[in-house]
Amino acid sequence: MKKIAFAALSLVTLPASNSIAGKTIEDIIGVKGQANNGMFKIVIGRKTTLPCGCEMTKDMGVNTWAAFAGADENALVDGDFAVEENQLQPVLKSLRHDGINIVAIHSHMTEENPRILFLHYWGRGRTIDLAKSLKAALAR
Repeated sequence: MKKIAFAALSLVTLPASNSIAGKTIEDIIGVKGQANNGMFKIVIGRKTTLPCGCEMTKDMGVNTWAAFAGADENALVDGDFAVEENQLQPVLKSLRHDGINIVAIHSHMTEENPRILFLHYWGRGRTIDLAKSLKAALAR
């Protein structure tokens, strides 16, 4: 996604109703998602282990997710990346390179292995560009 396109879209309001084409997102990212009222969400699970030996998984909130709203030519994406410590900087750089805004970086657990950090983000642009930006960050 080009930053110039992002700047131009920031002056335009989002559509009154959502009409995101989920198949485009699924094809680019390679993950099945869920549609709801024209919005679309994907979830990619991670796994870590607590000191007690208990596994924390996708169903317990250890996941990367992205929710898309708006229309394919004027969309908003909001979500969370679950990353290992050594993945944090490459993911941040990839997202910022594509004009995706970082909202917060934090942890939810202590002493898990591997250590998982969470980063919240949002971006605005065309669905195809936002999905490509997320795919690039996921590759990191």
